[in-house]
Amino acid sequence: MLSDFTGIIELGSREERLLSAIAWERLPRHVAIIMDGNGRWAAQRAQPRIAGHRAGVEAVRAAVDTGARLGLGALTLYAFSTENWKRPRYEVDALMRMLRRYLRLELDEIDRQNIRFQTIGRTGALAKSVRSEIEKATERTAKNTGMTLAVALNYGGRAEIVDATRAAVRRLIDEGNAPDELTEERIANELYTRTMPDLDFLVRTSGELRISNFLLWQAAYSEIYVTDVLWPDFRRVHMLEAVVDYQRRDRRFGGLKLVANE
Repeated sequence: MLSDFTGIIELGSREERLLSAIAWERLPRHVAIIMDGNGRWAAQRAQPRIAGHRAGVEAVRAAVDTGARLGLGALTLYAFSTENWKRPRYEVDALMRMLRRYLRLELDEIDRQNIRFQTIGRTGALAKSVRSEIEKATERTAKNTGMTLAVALNYGGRAEIVDATRAAVRRLIDEGNAPDELTEERIANELYTRTMPDLDFLVRTSGELRISNFLLWQAAYSEIYVTDVLWPDFRRVHMLEAVVDYQRRDRRFGGLKLVANE
């Protein structure tokens, strides 16, 4: 795995030291990132919020590239929530234009890195031009076998649970079973992320201590990491710092760690 970073990191740099500290057999399988801080980044520079969103594209490139080189099973990015429709129309339109541009410009590189692209959320509500770019990227990378890159668009954790529960109940009825037979497993099998590994690690930038209706079901036992770095400033070194921090933790999944008497 370390060889995947050959030629792109400086010898003796913090990135190299962090890479040397990583236990490759204990990487998180699925990492999700709440990309927060674009507005504050722009405000600190007396620029419009859109400038922060544009600057955030470079952070997306860094996170995706680092995740793929690490060999993560999946990386999910929170790009546009169900609540984001409340933002000014010009900002929403600009975000959608940036998404289309990102997919057009980055698709070759995503495909080259064997990344499988998909979206999660109620994407049927997005503009046709956006859905078209999503479909192209999804179809072109469908047979790739590397990291899954999931972009959450028109996504809400509560909405996902509602959608999954409705689908699970319909399936029960179609199978001739009673709704009382609904189980957690049946709901999990209908989640947007059902083809992805369980969520191990949730990262949030900008220092805010909340999960903002993101992957509520999946985050039940995931580790959470918060950095004060604003999203447009997030780079490879910050991704590596997060992974190293994750590997220092003792995951218990609600149980107690039993220590034998010496």
